[in-house]
Amino acid sequence: MEAQTGFVMQLLMNIVVAIAIFVIGRMVVKWIVKLVRKLMIRNEVDPILINFIAAIANAILLLFVVVAALDHLGVDTTSMVALVGAAGLAIGLALQGSLQNFAAGVMMIIFRPFKLGDFIEAGGVVGVVEQISIFSTMMKTGDNREITIPNGQIYSGAITNYSARDTRRIDMVFGIGYDDDMLKAKKLMEDILAAHELVLEDPAPAVAVAELADSSVNFNVRPWVNSADYWGVRSDLIEQIKLTFDKEGISIPYPQMDVHTDK
Repeated sequence: MEAQTGFVMQLLMNIVVAIAIFVIGRMVVKWIVKLVRKLMIRNEVDPILINFIAAIANAILLLFVVVAALDHLGVDTTSMVALVGAAGLAIGLALQGSLQNFAAGVMMIIFRPFKLGDFIEAGGVVGVVEQISIFSTMMKTGDNREITIPNGQIYSGAITNYSARDTRRIDMVFGIGYDDDMLKAKKLMEDILAAHELVLEDPAPAVAVAELADSSVNFNVRPWVNSADYWGVRSDLIEQIKLTFDKEGISIPYPQMDVHTDK
């Protein structure tokens, strides 16, 4: 009878201690997670990454607390840890694609190849970044389509960020006929660039002969503009140069083939 009473008392004591371990452990875990959050906020870590790391840290630390509490009750935690590890491995294999997207999302948030509002080309899509999450990125295209791309698809390829720099160079090629006045055509294009209010003076725009092609003398025309003005200025310059060439009698050749037949 005394042995049975001693066993019950010991069991009750173990339960009380296990509960104490769990309660105190939870308090310590909350304090650690809160501290980690403060450190990340102080270092200006992305809020998405802060929430995710805090959640993962909370889950892992709580798991240790539960294992410690169960171990004090005499539960065989070795087999439990092995079971959890096996389950984690199985889940990892089943969600391999999702884990790849998650890892890519974390890398993108840490290294920031782009941010919200940037105009980028990535994952085979060109558009404005509207949302970045751990697993996917949402972009809006120029024709107002909303496209969600897995982060793994974005991070595994090249990322072109058109908004990363304040200025961009417009690269255009114009060809004139061999019988046209080359110096006159060059001067006309230089004057158009110099007169355009959105073309930057520094770096200075450039107009130079690029090549003597099969049917035309080609010029590289390269003005610099603010990134936000790129497409508008490009269209405007193409229109102005074409209209000016037409007015000044300078031809823009098109590919043609002369066929001769023997009579």
